[in-house]
Amino acid sequence: MRIGELSRRANVSRRSLRYYEEQGLPTPTRLPNGYRDYDERTVTIVRRIQILLSAGLGTSAVAEILPCGVDDTVVLAGKCPELLDSLAKERRRITTAIDDLIAARGILDSLIGRPLHSQAGPSR
Repeated sequence: MRIGELSRRANVSRRSLRYYEEQGLPTPTRLPNGYRDYDERTVTIVRRIQILLSAGLGTSAVAEILPCGVDDTVVLAGKCPELLDSLAKERRRITTAIDDLIAARGILDSLIGRPLHSQAGPSR
């Protein structure tokens, strides 16, 4: 499939797809006319890339993780145990950032006279 169809099916911009390709994440074949040609599995790969990037991982970490997926439903399985330590470290970093944001929200709530929330849900 061409980049436009992949963009539509994976719900990601063409610009993002080109960036992912520059980072070596999906690797399309090139047609004789120079167009990119993506196979069907690339839709799943691009969705997986988006999930991993939204989790706060960089493209170099994503490049390490992608080959570890075992099927279309599992992002990472026991296939690459050497990544588990670095992923656990990244999870701790994200948890700390969330805790810091919740504390900052609590301070702002007290400054503006809103009641403090004991849950991490959205507050407006």
